[in-house]
Amino acid sequence: GDDHNEPIADAARSILDGHVVLDRKLSVVGHFPSVDMLGSVSRLSTRVTTPQQRATAVALRSILAAKVAAQDLLDVGAYKPGTNHKVDAAVAHADAIDAFLRQSIDEPALAAESWARLESLVGMLGGV
Repeated sequence: GDDHNEPIADAARSILDGHVVLDRKLSVVGHFPSVDMLGSVSRLSTRVTTPQQRATAVALRSILAAKVAAQDLLDVGAYKPGTNHKVDAAVAHADAIDAFLRQSIDEPALAAESWARLESLVGMLGGV
């Protein structure tokens, strides 16, 4: 279901090595996979990624989080560019971020290529 705080979901999260949260709002607009990047977590990531990969992933998540935090201001036109460089980068490169986070069902994604694309994207957004 959609309630991630109900007892069974909460118990499962406590014993799993992570969880992927799907966002119905993303799927409704045709964004697949519809993964909520900020709501999902991996407890194994530190064991299967390099320090550079983790820093790059954290950088993108930080930029996404800044945009989410400013979304109400953006929606009503009250956000002032220059207030937060992460929000500015997320807004300026929204299409590139969206393209990176999408993948069609018949599109293979090799890990090395995905990491290279992520590093390139984060570099474009202002780096780690």
